Amino acid sequence: MMTIQPLSTEDAPAVAAMRQAASAHKGEALGPEARPMFDAMFVATPAEEDVQVEAATVGGIAGSWLRVASARPGACILYLHGGGYVLGSAQAFTSFVGQIAARVGADAFVPDYRLAPEHPFPAAIDDAVAAYRGLVSEGAERAVVVGGSAGGGLTLALLSILAADKTKGMVQPVGAAVMSPWTDLTLTGESFETRAEADPIFTRGVLRGFSKMYLQGQDATLPDASPLYAPLNGLPPIRIDVGDNEVLLSDAIHYAERAQAAGVEITLTVWEGMPHVFQSSLGQFFAAERSVNAIGEFLRHRLETLSENADPSNPLKGA
Repeated sequence: MMTIQPLSTEDAPAVAAMRQAASAHKGEALGPEARPMFDAMFVATPAEEDVQVEAATVGGIAGSWLRVASARPGACILYLHGGGYVLGSAQAFTSFVGQIAARVGADAFVPDYRLAPEHPFPAAIDDAVAAYRGLVSEGAERAVVVGGSAGGGLTLALLSILAADKTKGMVQPVGAAVMSPWTDLTLTGESFETRAEADPIFTRGVLRGFSKMYLQGQDATLPDASPLYAPLNGLPPIRIDVGDNEVLLSDAIHYAERAQAAGVEITLTVWEGMPHVFQSSLGQFFAAERSVNAIGEFLRHRLETLSENADPSNPLKGA
């Protein structure tokens, strides 16, 4: 189930430089005032050529379409951005999502789901569900869901919600890929201790601040908030990529263990030396390129392959 990717000699100097640059800001509390700074980080991701950005509304949720040349007909990607449920925007993530979409050969929609603290739980997951159902109602025949960090948590929560609707005829994603997913808002994973020094970006305190703004007193073990506690049976194949040097390492490992026990086809890749959602650092880390390529290959394969239980008249059903 788990694969370890060692830190390459080519990436070691870049990791050291990033760690030094980030050290002055580690542990700083982040709230809505950090939104411009956060967006600027992701806007810096190199854009893929031949990807067009279109403002759109899907399922009542505003966002952005990333349209790729020669997109696979009937296939699409739903991308749920990260930012601790407090930060992030569809526009900021267009370059990064365009990189994934181009590798998969499918158009991608990034919804601007509502952010905390203005819109606490369950606003974000409600919007994610609405966007997915909107894609299906607009004719998506095959869909995959992708997300990083809090968006990875939303992705996995969405899978369990949709699986529960399967008996009602709700069409299912054929696969999902998550990067450094935040699966447990109780913040009890052992890596909050074992990776406290290694993580160059986050501390338990920073994530506790995000969690408080999002939950606003609600139970952190609610499955729609923390997918680690959701029913995991009946989910589609999932790929998880996570850095070894991040406090959310246990969130990825524990979810993968539970999913495997539930019979889910799960792939977990741990990248040594890498920080949180390092994939967005394309052009900075060789590991970012390798991970995004592997994610693209996984998603492309899922969109090309019918599951054994799929209804040929509706490829999403039962997948």
